[in-house]
Amino acid sequence: MNISTTLVLPTYNWPQALELVLLSIKKQTKLPDEVIIADDGSKKETQFLIEKFQNNFPTPLKHVWHEDTGSKKEVILNKAIAKAKGDYIIQIDGDCIVHKRFVEDHISAIEKNMYLFGSRVNIKEHVVSDIFKNKKIEFSFFSKGLKKRPRGLYIPFLAKRYKPQPMMSKKLRGCNLSYWKKDFIAVNGYNEDLIGWGRDDTELILRMVHNKVYGKRLKFRGIVYHIWHKVASRDGLNENHKIAMETIRKKRVWCNNGIDKYLND
Repeated sequence: MNISTTLVLPTYNWPQALELVLLSIKKQTKLPDEVIIADDGSKKETQFLIEKFQNNFPTPLKHVWHEDTGSKKEVILNKAIAKAKGDYIIQIDGDCIVHKRFVEDHISAIEKNMYLFGSRVNIKEHVVSDIFKNKKIEFSFFSKGLKKRPRGLYIPFLAKRYKPQPMMSKKLRGCNLSYWKKDFIAVNGYNEDLIGWGRDDTELILRMVHNKVYGKRLKFRGIVYHIWHKVASRDGLNENHKIAMETIRKKRVWCNNGIDKYLND
């Protein structure tokens, strides 16, 4: 199956982490057709880093930025995905280093009417400074400073037992997710009524499931390593949770405040 792919990653004012993520993308066994950085209003340091990488990146590297007006991750992701040329979107976060076969693993598992979600291993606080200092982007089961390290076991032949499921998994995370762009547009993308941290990926996938797009877990492959950071403010979580519950109760497929307004730009 010859499918064009776009790797999308949101970022905000953490160029140290973004550098390691971009280095890990450069080492992929199979590159996406383009990479888009969805920048939620970072300062010039992030722009300078991206421009440096653009000089010798092995696939087109694009920077979609908007002004910093508070946490608007849903908005910048919609803007970035609207500009994506790929038929298929692979989504990570700007603080998640990817396994060298990450993109290949997602591409090899693509099916129609299905989204994929993989595993996230956490990098502990006490090793973060060393990782930045040494620009470490490769990890194994035995690497120091990992939390939930069994999630990092890479055993592709065991992954075959996982089949698509009509129910959304609690293990789903937006930092390791992929889907057809047309399926994303069919539900109007991220709901921009959600503000701040929490439930944005959940609410999106709920609408996809209501639209008969089901999920498959990439267990034992499709691995990312999340760099520790202080927990973001969760002030908007209660309101976001209410919106997600309404989406479940009303079996919503469409959100009114989504990607459609950017598609003709």
